[in-house]
Amino acid sequence: MDAIELLSHDHRMVEQLFRDYPAAASDSQRRGVVEMLVRELSKHAALEELMFYPLARRVLPDGETAVCRRLDRHAAVKRQLIELDRLSEGDERTGALMAQLQDVVAGHVQEDEQELMPQLREHLDEQALTELGAELDAAKQRAPTRPHPLAPDEPPLLALAAPVAAIYDRLRDRVQGRPRT
Repeated sequence: MDAIELLSHDHRMVEQLFRDYPAAASDSQRRGVVEMLVRELSKHAALEELMFYPLARRVLPDGETAVCRRLDRHAAVKRQLIELDRLSEGDERTGALMAQLQDVVAGHVQEDEQELMPQLREHLDEQALTELGAELDAAKQRAPTRPHPLAPDEPPLLALAAPVAAIYDRLRDRVQGRPRT
């Protein structure tokens, strides 16, 4: 998959998790969906911030403005993910937070897929997008699995912070018995 296909696939996976949440049969299953959503959105945001947005910033005429707007949305998503992650199984606030997060993520998906991704496809050749897709796919295995809203969201500091955060996150995930994706 090229970079746009890979990130769009992530969007579809997250949309499915939002559909899975109300369909879950128990508090335990709903909590599992929340944990997978936290993991997938955290990895997705880290990849976009580390690799995809810097490229957009460089090659698009309005790249700086487009990326800054998206980083603001990422910060909001990370704050919501932290709130969700801190709730315990069966917490009555989870449903409302999931609905709020779903709205914010839907806006992100729409902006990226209707604006940013088509623009990047116009400005980059297929080989560049395919190479970036391979790099994103490999980096996904090493991306942080929890939100870190206070961490840098742009290279070069993000490139230093992300691997440390990822190691810490994966250790916490194992200790807490969190699902792996």
